[in-house]
Amino acid sequence: MAGGTLWIDYSPIRIPWYLRGIGIEAEARDLNYMRSPTLAPVLREDTVLGALIYSWPHYRKIRPYGKLSEGLGNRDDESGRKKRFNDSRTILGAGGGVEYQLRPLIWLRADYEYQSWPNVFKHPGTTIPPGRLNPQGFSIGVMYHFSHPNFR
Repeated sequence: MAGGTLWIDYSPIRIPWYLRGIGIEAEARDLNYMRSPTLAPVLREDTVLGALIYSWPHYRKIRPYGKLSEGLGNRDDESGRKKRFNDSRTILGAGGGVEYQLRPLIWLRADYEYQSWPNVFKHPGTTIPPGRLNPQGFSIGVMYHFSHPNFR
């Protein structure tokens, strides 16, 4: 499946030297497109997460980062009898990636995230087994920094 992602990151500038690189991230994702023919036509996954993020000092134009997140996940599904199900819960995530500076304020970002959805229920007629759901995937996007280009 494919969809859109929005990231908003904030890293304070005036902090002690030993905390440089620490920041927070808000992330929203909607996976609703490009399903394989084996998936239900109404399958959809939406997440809203807050994360603690750490960016290592960049080397030339490359800056790696890691993050731990928590938030809300929502999943829509359909059983074999065309009955729709909705499931929302608190989820955890971990991930990381790399940012590449294209211009002074424009960066290209490649992101990987692994999520843990606990206590997922088995709905009659669906293909997802009960227990834990662990979606994972990659996102690629362009970022604009609203701060000075060499703030780190």
